[in-house]
This record gives sequence, C-alpha cells and structure tokens, in this order.
Amino acid sequence: MTALTSSLYIVPTPIGNLGDITLRALEILKAVDLILAEDTRTSGKLLKHYAISRPLQSFHNFNEHKVVEGLVKRLQQGETMALVSDAGTPGISDPGFLIVRAALQAELKVECLPGATAFVPALVKSGLPCDRFVFEGFLPHKKGRQTLLKKLAEEERTMVFYESPHRLVKTLEQFKEHFGADRSASVSRELTKLYEETKNGSLEEVHAWFSAKEVKGEIVIVVGGKP
Repeated sequence: MTALTSSLYIVPTPIGNLGDITLRALEILKAVDLILAEDTRTSGKLLKHYAISRPLQSFHNFNEHKVVEGLVKRLQQGETMALVSDAGTPGISDPGFLIVRAALQAELKVECLPGATAFVPALVKSGLPCDRFVFEGFLPHKKGRQTLLKKLAEEERTMVFYESPHRLVKTLEQFKEHFGADRSASVSRELTKLYEETKNGSLEEVHAWFSAKEVKGEIVIVVGGKP
C-alpha cells in the first residue's frame, strides 16, 4: 500500500486511451479514502478497468459550492481524497480549483500529480510556436465574447482554446472575422482515441475542412499569434 503524505491529491486521468494513466496515479487511487469525480459513471469505468474499489463521490459544476465545506472538514479530520475529472487534469476548465483553494486555505497539504491534459499534445502537434502561449479554455458563449475576441486579435502569443463539436464551425467563422482568414491554425479532435484527427492550415482552410463534415469528439483549437 502506498504511504500517503498529503490530504488531497489531484489525479489526472486519460483523455481517451486508458493506457495513458500513470503508475503513481493508480497507486494513489487505490490508497485514498475517497475519490471525488466529475461524473461517477465515467470515472467508475476507469476504476473498474483497473480493478480499483474505493468509495466514489460526485463533485461537479452543479454541487461543488455546497459540498466543499463538508469535504474540507473531513480532510481536516484525517481522511485522504483524490480528485479526478472525466478526462485530463482536474482544475483545467472544470470546478476542481474550488476544493484545491479551500484545502490550501485550511492549511492542508495538496499534491498534484503530472499527467494527461488535452491542450498540450494539440499545441505541440500544431507546429505553431510553443515557447510562449496563452490558454483561453472555453470562450464565453454570449456576454463578453465579442469583447474578448477583439482583445485576442492583438495577442502575439499562440492561443489555445477548447470547444464543443457543435460550436466548432461557428467559432472558426468568428476567428476568421477577428483574426483574419489567413492566420495559421490547427484543430485537433478525439486526441489519443481511435479516430484522432488534426487539421493544420490557415483559419480559412480549417474552417472549410470542418464545415464539410460532421464533427464529433472533444476539440482543441490552436491559433497563431498576431504576426
């Protein structure tokens, strides 16, 4: 059994291929008192695959504020917990940072394991500069979206975005409008999965490519900075 030295562990999980989990992540998940999951059904499949049978509790966008205080009290009483998301590293475009912040404010020891996250492979395989970049995650759907796009049009670093498949084409249209159709871009979907796909080119080219097909899967968009 792994000797635990922290109260709360942030444990990245595979973004697609289950083989991408680390040996240390499996050790931690087998050792903690409780696993906090964004979706217990999704995480349950991962745990079953690796024959891990630890208590599982839901922690997601709709209940996090209500449960954080109670979870921190349990951590203060000596319980150990692991936080996982449906895929990738908790806290990146999900509510995981709330319990991390609360645990640190309570002077509890928090440890984050290195591991999978979708934007890193998408950024690296885009062919765009990786030495300086800005991660924007999901853009606001309505309020503040246009203002942010106008601001980002002046950004000189490579930009990384997350997007849902049904919004992809519309978002690429807006990127063409604000950044220019000839701006370099890359769109990756279904990373590490059977139908993984990356399309590189100008915004005009990637927009045309995805406009002509049905888009499925998780999406990462990488756009070159202002020349």
